Amino acid sequence: MITRLLSFFLFSAFLISACLQAQSKVTVPVNQAVAAYKITITDLLRVDIYQEDDLRTMSRVDSKGNINLPLVSEVRVAGLTISEAQKAVETAYREGRFLRNPQVTINVEAYAAREVSIQGQVRSPGRYPLPIETSMTVLELVTRAGGFTDTAKGTAVNITRVSPDGKKQVFTIDVDSLLKGKDRANINDNSLMLEPGDIVFVPERII
Repeated sequence: MITRLLSFFLFSAFLISACLQAQSKVTVPVNQAVAAYKITITDLLRVDIYQEDDLRTMSRVDSKGNINLPLVSEVRVAGLTISEAQKAVETAYREGRFLRNPQVTINVEAYAAREVSIQGQVRSPGRYPLPIETSMTVLELVTRAGGFTDTAKGTAVNITRVSPDGKKQVFTIDVDSLLKGKDRANINDNSLMLEPGDIVFVPERII
């Protein structure tokens, strides 16, 4: 009888452990996506500080990438992950000598419109939404836009990005080699994640 009871308890413990592991496997990708999300202009943020209810605020990220907070005024958060933004706000309150050890929590209450555009030699040029709290590569965007036309120069796709401070960056990626799995394909080209406002241009191949 004792042996049967012991076997029953051991089996029950095994089932509970298996269920917990299964739940963990389901939730991890979501947490990773949230952690990777970068704050962008016009996101509406709720900022809470532990045991400082008077400093709780809702602030929209302005055109310069800042949020306006009580006491510390402007804090730059655009381009930061939620975790990085929390640390930036904590630093502002600590260095301003308003709080000794602030514990900040930031939540996105309303997401900004997240779009990129693709023009040139693709079958369906236009504007495409970026998924919330996840990412999209240039290769995925080209695929969503129906792929290259017959005259596209897919080896030199340009991505133009303008940061909140007005700084312009241009990247050139060989998407054609990635699509076809060629040996010369640069795996780093597919690691460039698109950001809201990016403009992708596929030039025409000179025949």
